[in-house]
Amino acid sequence: ARNFISTPSAVTMTDAAASSSRRRMEAVRRHLLPRPPPVLSLNQLSAPEAGQIPVIIGGMVLDIHAKPSVPPHPGTTVPGMVKYIGGGVARNIAECMAKLGTQPLMISVIGDDMAGDFLLKYWRLAGLCTDVGILQVPDVTTPVVSNVFDGNGELFAGVASVQAVETFLTPSWIYQFYRRISTAPLLMLDANLSPESLQAACKIAYESGVPVLFEPVSVVKSSRIAPIAEHITCTSPNEIELIAMANALSTPGKYNFVKLEQCNNKAESVDYLFEMLSPAMFFLLEKGIKLLLVTLGSNGVFICCREHVNFMKDQKSCKVTPFSTRLLEKLEGCSLSSMPVNLSREGSSRTRVFHLPATSASVASLTGAGDCLVGGFLSSLCGGLDIMQSVAVGIAVAKASVESEANIPANFSAASIAGLSHESLSASLFCG
Repeated sequence: ARNFISTPSAVTMTDAAASSSRRRMEAVRRHLLPRPPPVLSLNQLSAPEAGQIPVIIGGMVLDIHAKPSVPPHPGTTVPGMVKYIGGGVARNIAECMAKLGTQPLMISVIGDDMAGDFLLKYWRLAGLCTDVGILQVPDVTTPVVSNVFDGNGELFAGVASVQAVETFLTPSWIYQFYRRISTAPLLMLDANLSPESLQAACKIAYESGVPVLFEPVSVVKSSRIAPIAEHITCTSPNEIELIAMANALSTPGKYNFVKLEQCNNKAESVDYLFEMLSPAMFFLLEKGIKLLLVTLGSNGVFICCREHVNFMKDQKSCKVTPFSTRLLEKLEGCSLSSMPVNLSREGSSRTRVFHLPATSASVASLTGAGDCLVGGFLSSLCGGLDIMQSVAVGIAVAKASVESEANIPANFSAASIAGLSHESLSASLFCG
């Protein structure tokens, strides 16, 4: 056999050339012809037992962070640092919850490529389950987002390639998790899902009485809330996403937001933001959303809700983790749930709006802060904290993210988070 390979005949040379040509033609065919959809099946044998486990559905993305060491210039490169980081709104929230002691079920999709392998390896190292929920599809590009930042850690420009989420996280794939969703204490959806998949997931949750948090992801995708607003329990937009969502549910352009110029007085900034955003907040509550967490960056969070709102379906049946136990001990008696309310503003007779301030931070990166806020909020709810306490924990967790180069810090300190949460609750204000 060795001689045959080392001194091939003309026939074997022809066969080898033909085989090489066939391989090239097959590669061209795979790129040019439409691929048949993969046969999707759920490995039920490897699935953990259904129960009180929160479910997260959305993007699992490789983030490429480019941080220049000098101001970026259009049309040319500048020196700096480029890093690969696990990203995606749903993935970030799921990882944050896991590091706070709440193990969620993540339903997402990646490709069978280098980026997908990177994300899976990172996911396993974090101790999270990859045997069920995460679909790895051959010949598909893993969702990737490339971000360029300015010197202050703010996003300068970015490109997102997340088509695989819409293509493969289909209603039929989501329905394979009907039992897991219908028994979950809560469901979180990010707006990378197609409108049809968002509606399918909401239908399962609605039929089972499971509360749903909608994460708008971006201004463009935030409008996907329009067909499902009546089924959304809570949503967590920033200022411009809030306005986009309100306009998607009403006449376009009816609501607007003008950013306040530099203002060093925090109280004046919060008053201005409330005047600008309260019409849109109250409108979304009228459309059926029960709880709004409007993130304001360094100005903190507005909590806008119906009176007596209860986010969780059955909070008592959730597993209380050691992390949440420590937070409960530290925050016991520190809550605004029983705070007397004077709803004096016109049109707000059935709503409460509170403001929780952010704590000062040394900024390293801002990309994971909003996701950590939501992850901290959801994990705390599952751990037995009330809404106000949970938002305060989310703010403390967001601070840790801002001070980390990674989207999700390597670990969290329960004592530090509890202290910052207490500080935020103590400085909270009733807005109207």
